[in-house]
Amino acid sequence: MNSKRSSEKLASDAARTMTDPQASAIQKSLAAGVLSQRDPNKQTGARMEDIASKVLQSDKYAEKTKSFAASLLSQSNKER
Repeated sequence: MNSKRSSEKLASDAARTMTDPQASAIQKSLAAGVLSQRDPNKQTGARMEDIASKVLQSDKYAEKTKSFAASLLSQSNKER
């Protein structure tokens, strides 16, 4: 069980992103991860951790996308 959960504000932003036709595929993927993190029984998978890490290291992504990535990494499996 994961004791960390996405905040309501971030989850709300993620939900809006999921229905935004202007949002990129990577932004929607990260947003979906943020929404799933509202459930304490969910944990960020290794593949999504890798994607989120690459997003944070890149200059080409928007701040909102990076905030989704940071949230996912903060809730990742520290033993991995």
